Amino acid sequence: MYDKITPPTSGSKITFKNGEPIVPDNPIIPFIRGDGTGIDIWPATQKVLDAAVAKAYQGKRQISWFKVYAGDEACDLYGTYQYLPEDTLTAIKEYGVAIKGPLTTPVGGGIRSLNVALRQIFDLYACVRPCRYYAGTPSPHKNPEKLDVIVYRENTEDIYLGIEWKQGSEIGDRLISILNKELIPATPEHGKKQIPLDSGIGIKPISKTGSQRLVRRAIKHALTLPKQKQQVTLVHKGNIMKYTEGAFRDWGYELATTEFRQETVTERESWILSNKEKNPNISLEENARQIDPGFDALTQEKKSQIVKEVETVLNSIWDSHGNGKWKDKVMVNDRIADSIFQQIQTRPDEYSILATMNLNGDYLSDAAAAIVGGLGMGPGANIGDACAVFEATHGTAPKHAGLDKINPGSVILSGVMMLEYLGWQEAADLVKKGLGDAIAQGQVTYDLARLIEPPVEPLKCSEFADAIIQHFG
Repeated sequence: MYDKITPPTSGSKITFKNGEPIVPDNPIIPFIRGDGTGIDIWPATQKVLDAAVAKAYQGKRQISWFKVYAGDEACDLYGTYQYLPEDTLTAIKEYGVAIKGPLTTPVGGGIRSLNVALRQIFDLYACVRPCRYYAGTPSPHKNPEKLDVIVYRENTEDIYLGIEWKQGSEIGDRLISILNKELIPATPEHGKKQIPLDSGIGIKPISKTGSQRLVRRAIKHALTLPKQKQQVTLVHKGNIMKYTEGAFRDWGYELATTEFRQETVTERESWILSNKEKNPNISLEENARQIDPGFDALTQEKKSQIVKEVETVLNSIWDSHGNGKWKDKVMVNDRIADSIFQQIQTRPDEYSILATMNLNGDYLSDAAAAIVGGLGMGPGANIGDACAVFEATHGTAPKHAGLDKINPGSVILSGVMMLEYLGWQEAADLVKKGLGDAIAQGQVTYDLARLIEPPVEPLKCSEFADAIIQHFG
């Protein structure tokens, strides 16, 4: 099956059923070391993960690591521009779960983005990025400990699908002509808009299927959280892009109120139910007025629609959600994208899971990571129904490669996510404890050490791994 690699002689495959992994006690897990600083951070990560599994399960469980290749290291072995060889794709498909360090984005040839390619090849539609604070981590924010969010970013659609045409290209010019002469004039709401003839053109597809399967995973995750964190916020720019971003929001609400009807309540439904709980005799119209402050300025048709909404909610879910029962449900709400960027800084403790499309999620996850210590402390996972790849969320930093100084925290915490995905929570908790205690005691790599007040002597990458293990207890 393989050209230049050989699987471990011991270990078993992870399989999947209904989108969930079935994990043996000795899973074979492919790993990609990564380019640049991957030469330093992967050995540190593997050492920590192996030590945690050994301590948690006393030999009853262990990972059989399978080295596969991508990025510059793959080109060295397989040849020029062989950034993602077939061997690697076969291994990830066969064994189901993989982890990787940072990878170089090819320049001058090959794949546009290795990370995007892996997500699209294996349909890893959910990019999951937890952002939580570890005490002692330097942060530009006054109260970073208030932020504890998980970004669920749709991975396969939006502009990251990469369907675009260069300015001046034959197909691009033809598409602009068709849009300007036929499609835009045939759509009255576009008025007299025209696309400049010297434009590049990109397509932004957002599907109902893609949106709802992401929101489904986000809601399922919310159901596993402590009650006070059971909330999913749909992030969008639907006030401007009504048929893509606005549709994402609408499809998210539709899924929540059908497939998860007994487990969820929308924010607007909670207002309607709460109004009736406070005043059992409240009229439908007065309830509508309270949930929509501009009610009295609306047209009669719009007023009737809101009154009908109130009536429908009370008739359909009062028995199951009324009298305070909605407070035990997963809250589903939505926020405009630019607003949520502000609110994770000004009101971070009001949010838990943020479900978003591809581009918004890219920005938002990095912004949240900055609050809790930067990308060096930001783990990530790409999850589908038959495969999952856990990854560093930062770049390759080639100038630091081989110096044993870079922070391995991103890949180590991605390993924590992998352990949790396998159901090995005891090992995951050991790593989180060890890492948290090391940071709290100022045992950190140079990127954090230089920001701590008063300054501390930095540890090497390998020494940081040793410190984490020492704090397992």
